[in-house]
Amino acid sequence: MPTIQRIEFETFTFPIEGLTVDHSMNATYTPGGRITRTGYAVTITDSEGCVGEWVNINHDATLLAQAKYLAKMLIGRDADSREKMYDDCKRAQRKTWGLGYADLDIALWDMAGKRYGVPVSRLLGGFRERLPTYASTFHGDRNGGLSSKEAFGDYAEYCYELGFRAFKIHGWTDADRREEAANVLHVAERVGDRMDLMLDPACELKTFGDALYVGRACDEAKFFWYEDPYRDGGYSRHAHKKLRQMLKTPILMGEHVRGLEAKADMIAAEATDYVRVNPTLDMGITGAMKMVHLAEAFGLDAEMHGAGPTQRHCMAAMRNTNYYELALCAPKIGNPKPPIYTCGYSDEPEDVGKDGCFPVPTGPGLGVSYDWDFIRKNSADRLVIE
Repeated sequence: MPTIQRIEFETFTFPIEGLTVDHSMNATYTPGGRITRTGYAVTITDSEGCVGEWVNINHDATLLAQAKYLAKMLIGRDADSREKMYDDCKRAQRKTWGLGYADLDIALWDMAGKRYGVPVSRLLGGFRERLPTYASTFHGDRNGGLSSKEAFGDYAEYCYELGFRAFKIHGWTDADRREEAANVLHVAERVGDRMDLMLDPACELKTFGDALYVGRACDEAKFFWYEDPYRDGGYSRHAHKKLRQMLKTPILMGEHVRGLEAKADMIAAEATDYVRVNPTLDMGITGAMKMVHLAEAFGLDAEMHGAGPTQRHCMAAMRNTNYYELALCAPKIGNPKPPIYTCGYSDEPEDVGKDGCFPVPTGPGLGVSYDWDFIRKNSADRLVIE
């Protein structure tokens, strides 16, 4: 029985050109802009020398602090006892929603796949090899990128020509309901007969009235879903049940609802039509697949949030799902990510297949190899727990 012997965290920084962060912490296109992001790598080594790796490029200091705290609980444990570790860490983090365990769980799944010489998707019972994908935009800007309804329409046309058959709008930070509704109708006029369309205000609409107004535009435009509309943060079961009753467009909720039981309550309260799931936020692959099967038990579809190897492996094993999210994209900058892969893995919009799909990695574990020279060259901090 291999046991966990060593867990290492390496934090690194990387620049992204062409972006700035606005007053609402949304990244938007800005010519000449530059922001510095932080990522971190998690490496777990077992008593047989097998190594599980995971690199999270969406650094959050709170999540990383939680992961480091929980790592101490895992030393000496059976490296394959993921269900037990999930349960124990869930209890230990009952006051903080268990966010930090995700990075550890993903690395453990990578380790398991490498130990048995198969992709994580195979361990999950995966059957998909290619994933239908939607282009998911950055928020609108006022800087010559996605700065008007015409610009959104042009970008949707561009994505269609690349091969995408679905497109999701993130509107403007200072969301005006009339501008948002006009954008919905314009993009639908441009590509609605050829693409499935989605809208995600990302909780920027100010009131229930705003959410209802824009939702009725989604109805008129026959949108595929309407996601996280307004400033309740996605938490109110009552409010979203009311929206569902007053709109025809399906509602997608759950990005900000943490925990299996909380998502079950949201579904039972009839607050959503689709269920949002993210392995990097929902206690890893172990937690995410529980939520996928929860949605399936209610007869609902589960939709993966965000792009990355973990989402692809999970989606490969999901019947009840529709699209992989290629987030976030915009004209002139594509989907900016740090160069952390040496295996050709890509989430660039220009790499979508003519069938509108992205592939599931086929190598052992997560099926990707990392550029450790880049990560260590840009290292900002390192912690080893043994």
